[in-house]
Parts: sequence; C-alpha cells; structure tokens
Amino acid sequence: MSVFTCVSTSDAQSLLEQFDIGQLTELEGIASGIENTNYFLTTTHNKYVLTLFEQLAPEELPFFLQLMSHLAEHNVPCPHPIANLNGELLLHICDKPASIVSRLPGKSITSPNHAQCMQVGENLANIHLAGKDFLLQRTNPRGASWWKSLAPQLLPKLDADAALLLQTEIRYQALHRFQDLPRGIIHADLFRDNALFDGDRLTGVIDFYFACTDSWLYDLAITVNDWCITEDGTLDKESTQSLLSAYHQRRPLTALERGAWPVLLRAGALRFWVSRLYDFHFPREGELTHAKDPEHFRKLLSQHIDAQSELRTIWRP
Repeated sequence: MSVFTCVSTSDAQSLLEQFDIGQLTELEGIASGIENTNYFLTTTHNKYVLTLFEQLAPEELPFFLQLMSHLAEHNVPCPHPIANLNGELLLHICDKPASIVSRLPGKSITSPNHAQCMQVGENLANIHLAGKDFLLQRTNPRGASWWKSLAPQLLPKLDADAALLLQTEIRYQALHRFQDLPRGIIHADLFRDNALFDGDRLTGVIDFYFACTDSWLYDLAITVNDWCITEDGTLDKESTQSLLSAYHQRRPLTALERGAWPVLLRAGALRFWVSRLYDFHFPREGELTHAKDPEHFRKLLSQHIDAQSELRTIWRP
C-alpha cells in the first residue's frame, strides 16, 4: 500500500467544487499500488478514483490522461478521466498534481484461470491496436538506460550472486535491442492488480501511469510474467499459451517476435527486479508504504535464463 499524501475530507470537498459530479459521501485510501496516492471517491452522483501523482511531473501527465480518454473512447475498458467545469483533466490538491477518473466495476484476482488469461491477452491486443492512432508518444522511462543507470547504486546492496546476475543480464540485454519489433503504445504494468474482473469477464484495465511507446512484445512479456506464473514461481505453459493465443487472434504475432520472445521475457523480469530492488533499498517516506519483494523477479529471471531454449516451445499462438 502506498498513500504518500493524506487527503482530508475537506480537501476532497474543496476539489469537488470544481466539478459537477455531486457532493462527497465517502473518501477511502486504496490499498494497492506503489507509485501514486489513490483514493476511492464516492459522491451523490457516482463512484470515482482520485489519484495524486507523487513522482510524475505535471508536464508528463497530459500524455496519460489523454491516452486513457482515447482508449476509453475506443471501447477499451479503462478509467475515463473526468474534466472539471473548465474542461481541465489535470487538477491540483494538497500541492500535488491529481486527476479524477471513473471507477470501474469488478475486482482484481490473485489466481487467474485460463479463461481469465485469455481475456487479458485479448484486451492487451485491443489496447495496442486502439493506441495505433494515438498521436502522443512517450519514451519508456524504465528501459535499458534506466536499469543501467541504477546498477551502480544497487550493486553494493546485493550479494555476490545477485550482483553478478544483474551485471550479466544488463550486458546481455544491451546486445539484444530488437529495434525492428512492432511497436506503439504499451501499458507496461499490466499485472493482476491492474485488471478487474466480474467472474471470467474482464471489466477494466487500470493504472496506465507507466504507459509509453515501446515494443508490443515487451508489453506482452511483462504481462505473461505475472499472469502466467504458478504458485512456485515458474512459468505455466498452458496459461501462457492461452494468453498468447487470445492476443494473437486480435493482433497476429510475427516471426521476428517469436524469435525475440525469450529475450523479452528476460527483459520484463529484469525491469521489475530492478524497480523492486530500488524500492526495497531506497524506500520513500509515506504514510502507508509497502515495498514488494524483489526476490520473486530475481528467481523468475534466473528461471528464464535456465529455460532459454525451452521458452520458444511454449509459443503456440
């Protein structure tokens, strides 16, 4: 949980004076996420989510807010930003940039079945296709240059085996950039806690604040690395095949992507190992904060390396 900034009832009431969405009836901190402060905001008209941006600069935020608006208007089930009476999507509260978005039905799941993995694959493809005519672009802020820049801070914190793994994988990824892969808008963080379900029906994809322009296959690898992992932390072949096949039905995957698949799975694991290591060793102060265990992605990365030759056999979209 990360509520870095406390929003009082009076703060929320003052903010709502800028809108025509009713009077405040309830304000509740949301127990998920590690980057922003989030509250469920309920009014006499409807239910919303209030987000305060703790790290992103105000000039970065129009990309995300306009992207969500674009996707919502292209039938992607995602939060729709709410404009105030002046037509503004970007707000300020408690000296922080903020937004109010629609609250979607459903809840996140912890143990997805094959049908739910298929829903995720299909909707990820829909996001990629809907984003093709979105005009804004954003370089991936957590790509190769980012993990390389953090390595000097992290290496002294690691044991010898982990330090060697980090250095070796960063060098390996530098040799495999795959600049010719199909690319466009990606979610970049489609974990289980960022999708909502009603039974086997996906009702919403949330938290687009890592969205950027990068290879679609990288986004697919990040998603598989969370949705298709067994309880013992290994890749589940059947779940992976279900998710890949559903994605492939909406956006056919290429031969080049098939060849790059094992490398991108490793890249996705490396990206989240590095971010969790940094959050663990260099935590931010906050009212309610929780850094997720980096060991999970260290183990996953090691497993992907050991199974490099086998990963292509999973690919049967």
